[in-house]
Amino acid sequence: MLKKAGKDIPTKSGTKTNPKSQKEVPGQMLDKASKEIPTTSGTKSQIMMRLEKMVEESDIMHGAIRSVDMDEGVFGIAHSELIAKEDMQQLFEHEELGIAVIHTYIWYMYDTLMRGTELCNRFNFIVASRINTTFITKNPTSVMNELVDRFMVTGDNTTPSLYFLPFNSGNGGHWVLVAMDLSRLMVYYLDSLPGDWSKYPSMKKTVDAAILKFRSKKNYRNRKDITWVRVQCPQQNNLIDCRFFVLRFMRDIIALNRIDIPKMVWNNNLGFILILSDISSNLLLNHEYVLFS
Repeated sequence: MLKKAGKDIPTKSGTKTNPKSQKEVPGQMLDKASKEIPTTSGTKSQIMMRLEKMVEESDIMHGAIRSVDMDEGVFGIAHSELIAKEDMQQLFEHEELGIAVIHTYIWYMYDTLMRGTELCNRFNFIVASRINTTFITKNPTSVMNELVDRFMVTGDNTTPSLYFLPFNSGNGGHWVLVAMDLSRLMVYYLDSLPGDWSKYPSMKKTVDAAILKFRSKKNYRNRKDITWVRVQCPQQNNLIDCRFFVLRFMRDIIALNRIDIPKMVWNNNLGFILILSDISSNLLLNHEYVLFS
C-alpha cells in the first residue's frame, strides 16, 4: 500500500492544522526552544509513547508503507523516500536513524519552516545518499560532479547562501554536517565528536574541487582560498546519536537565519537530553506528517 504524503498534521485533539500557519519567526526559534524543550526523561518517554501508539493504530504495522514525494524545491531534484514500520521504530526505540528518516525530516523542515519564505533563497539541501565516503572512494569525480550539478540548479549563487550536506563519513557510520557558502568561499564543519575535517581528507578534497569547478563554470574569480571553519558544537555521549545532532544543527542554523555561522552557536551546557528530546519532538511531528496525510 502506497500513500502520498500530504500537507496536514493531526493534533492531539484529532483536528488538523496547516503546518504553514505554525512557522516560527526566523531568528527567534533558538531562544524559544531554550525555554520549551522538554528536559526530563519522563517528558521524553511521553513523546516516545505517543509515537508508538500512533504507529500501532496505523496500517503501517500491517505492512503498509508511505511514499514521501518531494518536489525539486527540497533537494534541487525530485526525490522520493519510502517510510515503513522499521523507520518509525528507529525513533521510539532510539536506534540509529536511517537515511529515509533523515531525508523526510529535511523535507518536513523545508515544508513547514521554509517553503514560500525568503529562507528558500538562503538555505539549500543536498541529498545525503548521493554524497558519502563510500561513493567518493569509488568515484570521486562522479561525486564532485553531483555537487556541481546541485550548485548549478540554484542559480548564480552570487549572494550568500548555505548548502547543507549531511555527510556519512564511513568511520563507523559517523555523520557530520558540512555547510557551504559558495559566494564567500566558506565551508562550515559541524561535528558532534572531537576533531575537524582533517579526519576526512577525501571529503574536503571533493567539496573544495566541486566549489572551484562550479565557480569556474560560472567564470567567477577566486579572490581567495576556500576557508574551512570548525563550529563549536554540543557533543554526543554515545555511539549512535550523531544523526540526531546533524538534524538539530541544520534546524537551528535555519532558525537563526544566519549565513555566517558563528564559531560558537550553541551553549555547550545545553546537554544531550535537551538536544535529543527536542529533535525527537520534531521527528514525531515529521512521522505524523507522513502517517496521517
